[in-house]
Amino acid sequence: MHIFLQVLFILVLVGLGYLVTQRFKLILASIRLSKPMELNDHPSERWKRVILLAFGQKKMFHKPLVGIFHFLIYIGFVLINVEILEIVIDGILGTHRVFAPFLGDLYPFLLNFFELLSLGVFLACIVFFLRRGVIHVQRLQSDSHRELKGFPIQDAYTILAIECILMLALWTMNASDAILQERQVAHFETVGSFLVSQHVMPFLTHLSTPVLLILERVAWWFHIIGILGFALYVTYSKHLHIFFAFPAAYFSSLEPSSKMGNMPSVTHEVKLMLGQPVEANATTPEQLRFGAKDVMDLTWKNALDAYSCTECGRCTEQCPANQTGRALSPRKIMMDTRDRLEEVGQGLVKNKGQWQEDGKSLLGDYISAEELRACTTCQACVEACPMELSPLNIILALRRYQIMEQSDAPAAWNSMFSNIETNQAPWKFNPSDRLNWAKS
Repeated sequence: MHIFLQVLFILVLVGLGYLVTQRFKLILASIRLSKPMELNDHPSERWKRVILLAFGQKKMFHKPLVGIFHFLIYIGFVLINVEILEIVIDGILGTHRVFAPFLGDLYPFLLNFFELLSLGVFLACIVFFLRRGVIHVQRLQSDSHRELKGFPIQDAYTILAIECILMLALWTMNASDAILQERQVAHFETVGSFLVSQHVMPFLTHLSTPVLLILERVAWWFHIIGILGFALYVTYSKHLHIFFAFPAAYFSSLEPSSKMGNMPSVTHEVKLMLGQPVEANATTPEQLRFGAKDVMDLTWKNALDAYSCTECGRCTEQCPANQTGRALSPRKIMMDTRDRLEEVGQGLVKNKGQWQEDGKSLLGDYISAEELRACTTCQACVEACPMELSPLNIILALRRYQIMEQSDAPAAWNSMFSNIETNQAPWKFNPSDRLNWAKS
């Protein structure tokens, strides 16, 4: 029976590991369809950003209470996984608490440390449940933010419920284990008391030893399969930022957020006009496109940002256009980009890794002209984002295509563009009269 359970565990571990790996391969394949860019300068500064933004959660603490509870979930997720390593080894080898003999007196300390972390995770999840379902924090409500309707709001509640259930399974497993230790059942050597699970023990002490053995194993299997299943589910969820927050922080822009990058296609045209040398590979139609129509026209960093978005809504909360009732929601821009990337990924699966046009695009099918025009490029969304992701870069790329390729702009904008072209100013007067105001 033990051999059967070991083989079964290995099959489950390998199977879910394979599915997670394939899922990440598909996500990376979708990202690679986007335009390349170099972001390898100043590595020390980039690692500093990883430590402060991803590990340290620096910008999360702009809202201190939320920051504290989010940090509890985050640090719990990271460190409790050390215990998962022991569970995995036990499952493969058929052992029980394999680290206990090697760690000695340190082992009970670590167990109780993990128990306290699990309690922190559980309490933080309850707080976040209350914030969404009872307090009704406005930026988290689907009634006022259409991008949250359907799966996004269900996803948020599902993740919180899964984490709570996994913590309960962990406590049930440890409580059963502790009672079996007291009864001196074989293979359940004494490793000390459990700070949190001991409060579950009174509910289980009346159970017989055979029932407790079954309960401990059921809780063990439920907990580890839940963790593995969670790892797979996360790849379809906004909680993918658990993995992508780190590369997103490393490759974040080191330039001031107010700096708008030059368009390579425009730079190419200007160089041709001035008779300056251009790169040999800079004359392809794809590179000469002005702005972006679809995700393939964005950079890989834009695509990575979309997959790293936590849907927290801080960007939308700070957006002045959204506050005044305009259609723009920076969070929706990120979510729409990710949805389009997912659709492109399904196209890759359907066509065996090759992309074929499907008649859809990010601009038009997902993001409307009205949303793009509402943006004032004030940078509020970039400043508000805990990971310094940039919805603005995506908005600018789409709006450049909209105006420069489609000539789709309001009459007042076209008048301004014409004046800038002819008079070097947004106003219609002779450049030589520009300083007349100073003479009065």
